[in-house]
Amino acid sequence: MKKNTIVGLGELLWDMLPSGPQLGGAPANFAYYASLLGNQGIVASCVGDDDLGVMALQRIEQLGLSTGAIQQDQNHPTGTVDVTVDVQGQPDFIFKTNVAWEHMAWTTCWAELAAQTDVVCFGSMAQYDTASSATIGHFLEAMRPDALRIFDVNLREALFSADVLSDSMKKSDLVKLNDDELPRVCVLLGIDGNDLKSQAERLLSFFALQMVCVTRGAKGSLLISSTELVDHPGISVDVADTVGAGDAFTAVLADGYVRKKSLHGISEAANHLGAWVASQTGATQKPDDQILAEIHRLFCS
Repeated sequence: MKKNTIVGLGELLWDMLPSGPQLGGAPANFAYYASLLGNQGIVASCVGDDDLGVMALQRIEQLGLSTGAIQQDQNHPTGTVDVTVDVQGQPDFIFKTNVAWEHMAWTTCWAELAAQTDVVCFGSMAQYDTASSATIGHFLEAMRPDALRIFDVNLREALFSADVLSDSMKKSDLVKLNDDELPRVCVLLGIDGNDLKSQAERLLSFFALQMVCVTRGAKGSLLISSTELVDHPGISVDVADTVGAGDAFTAVLADGYVRKKSLHGISEAANHLGAWVASQTGATQKPDDQILAEIHRLFCS
């Protein structure tokens, strides 16, 4: 099986959870789960030249990922976010600003990485009023035309805008967002629709996307392409916390899509892995051979 180069591009930070600090940020979570699926998962981000930055690099190595694409900023601290989790396991985030991941630089190293990348997943937060926005744009432009670009919408605090959302979707092949974000995005972009299905279909058409994915927490997901709609009802689990579950879902989405698996198989596998992560505490779970074998089996369903 070909080992694809799958890059999580954007914020790398520490989640300050009630249970203690956990390395987080969607790009690292995404790259980690992509690696568990048999790919070369790479984190492309920036940390500060400080204790938290050193700890972040050590943690990335412990996860079995390369630190070669993680920059160190001499002038800005490593990012942190205060996280609280409600009784349903849903997290709330308060981000520290003017931190290292907001200052990712375009370098020769990253240009070489972009040219070798098979799949990249990037979000909206690292592009809002940051120096990193231009760097992300350069990365997307330097990728091969046939490489897969996934835009993972993250409407955190006020760290997004209609311009960032629209521009990102124009540069993407797949867009993934949750059932709270989709109606808000449609309002911001002036796209009509009476329900999630019609809103996703119009988003797909308006931006000429290959697929729109809508996650719905315990209610599963919608995968919509120009020719197919797969509605998954979700997997029932006892939720510990949902941090990282969406990123695990996206990793399966990326792996399955680039390997040309059926949308039905991708949907089954992504919902199962996302539900398993939600049933655990923390964003990056230790490999579970039984779970991973089930994911690969479901890809073929």
